[in-house]
Amino acid sequence: MIKAIIVEDNADSLRHLKSILSEFCPQVEVTGTTSGVVAAAKIIKQDPPDLIFLDIELEDGSGFDLLEILTDIHFKVIFITGSDQHAIRAFRFSAIDYLLKPVKEEELVEAVEKVHLRDSADNVEVLLEAWQENHRIPRITLRNSDEIKIISVDQIVRCESDSSYTTFHFIDGSRFLVSKTLKSYSSLLLPFQFMRVHQSHLVNLNQVQSYMKADGGYLLMSDGSEIPVAIRKRAQLSRWLARGEV
Repeated sequence: MIKAIIVEDNADSLRHLKSILSEFCPQVEVTGTTSGVVAAAKIIKQDPPDLIFLDIELEDGSGFDLLEILTDIHFKVIFITGSDQHAIRAFRFSAIDYLLKPVKEEELVEAVEKVHLRDSADNVEVLLEAWQENHRIPRITLRNSDEIKIISVDQIVRCESDSSYTTFHFIDGSRFLVSKTLKSYSSLLLPFQFMRVHQSHLVNLNQVQSYMKADGGYLLMSDGSEIPVAIRKRAQLSRWLARGEV
């Protein structure tokens, strides 16, 4: 018998998977189910399974979060995914087993049969490498006299210039002042959905809530700030918005 647990936060998907496992995969014994990363980690440490059916999106994180916090992995993984196309491409590239919701009987049977053909450690290691390569978020290093901060660029809401200094404003409401000009960071951040909309402002376009055309034109950012848009930048910004890239 293959001792398995199911980590799935959708009740209907859980019932469906258990039902077809019972009917089409009698060699699989489901010894536990849970819907979150923390709860799953506890179950695995208390009674290690042979196989985990692991949803990507969970109530308190992702399936990859679960794999990363486990230090001793001796099980195999079959991922369950709804619409994460990036993950699906990564799995195909690495020949990793996955099931696309709604799970089909024939695909489930084939995936379970492959379990015996894979080494568990290699399965998880390759899977994590594929995911990290396809979802790696670029980071930037910021320095001042007191601190060196390494931060993911998606945590930056905006950068504001003050003469030869630049203040970084982050999603969590914190700030960080560096003694470099805004121009120094523009070239680094422009490839990651940033735009210098004003001489004094570089913004993360993913953090724009709305573009207000009144009062000369300004952006309302996710942190509540209002950022002026220079006349020469309005046409470029409008093109971005029209393409739906913000």
